[in-house]
Amino acid sequence: MKIFVINPGSTSTKISLFHDEKPVWTAGAHHPAQDLAHFHHVNEQYAYRRDFILRLLSEAGIPLDFDAVIARGGLLRPTPGGVYAINEQMKHDLIHARMEHACNLGALIADELARQCGCPAYIADPEVVDELQPAARLTGIPEIERISIFHALNSKAVSRKYAASIGRHYEDLNLIVAHLGGGISVGAHRHGRVIDVNNALNGEGPFSPERAGTLPADQFAELCFSGKYTLRQVKKMLNGKGGLTAHLGMNDVVTIASKARDGEEPYKGVLDAMLYTVAKQIGAMYVALRGQVDAIILTGGIAHSDYCVGVLREQIDYLAPIVMMPGEDEMGSLAFNALGALRGELPLQVYAP
Repeated sequence: MKIFVINPGSTSTKISLFHDEKPVWTAGAHHPAQDLAHFHHVNEQYAYRRDFILRLLSEAGIPLDFDAVIARGGLLRPTPGGVYAINEQMKHDLIHARMEHACNLGALIADELARQCGCPAYIADPEVVDELQPAARLTGIPEIERISIFHALNSKAVSRKYAASIGRHYEDLNLIVAHLGGGISVGAHRHGRVIDVNNALNGEGPFSPERAGTLPADQFAELCFSGKYTLRQVKKMLNGKGGLTAHLGMNDVVTIASKARDGEEPYKGVLDAMLYTVAKQIGAMYVALRGQVDAIILTGGIAHSDYCVGVLREQIDYLAPIVMMPGEDEMGSLAFNALGALRGELPLQVYAP
């Protein structure tokens, strides 16, 4: 089976071709902040991302001839995990999604390419997988409920991979998984369910290369009503132009970490502060699991940075064993889900309002 995988991230687009479970070709790139700055809404990136994918396929001499196309899921309504066939309702909800993220484009591009080659199009384990325990939903304002948005696909994939590596089942373990990328999510995985996790998209938890994270509420309220900013500008501060981007004018952690290692300011101070917020969030999930933690998994692109991992280790290594799984296994996990659906081994879910 030839399975084509599409994974749009906030600052990158990754693609892979699998023959059954085996990756035979992978490509993609980090999109510079100055390129993405031309777009005022993530939907405007559709043609840019699609044409980027088609260009890479053309340059590699790979025709649009697949048995399935599967994409990273988008910010749909809260939904159980699993494999979903892309349908018109899903596309409508992604186009009109209340929350902006490049992952919303994945299913739209997958559907277009799948139609061209006459094969099915899927998503699996979207960011809106919701397994929060009841106490994790409430806030001090009844009108505002916490929302489960995190790097569900990679967080669950690396958890299952780690469990298998020690001869255990994911459902038997308590894990803290910190996905460190353009956005940062830290989740408490209790026996196969993510009972608590920060909203990694639009304003909760650690700040990240381009997201603001948790903010002092009173000061943020005053900024919102200062008359200096529109609602769209404020939302961009939270997601897209916040975090390292706001402080340093860049989201490239490799470059920032290199400068921080040399003690160059403000790079070291800002990056260390971001990692401090990650450590605090890991501590919060330790409490959510009542101290019963089998391992802390550090994953995502930033986990490749020796500097960042070193700073984090100094703050959390007394809590539980730290397991390094840098990068992400999203591509392999997506291919696995598509193959299971094609073979009838995984039930195909239907997305409906």
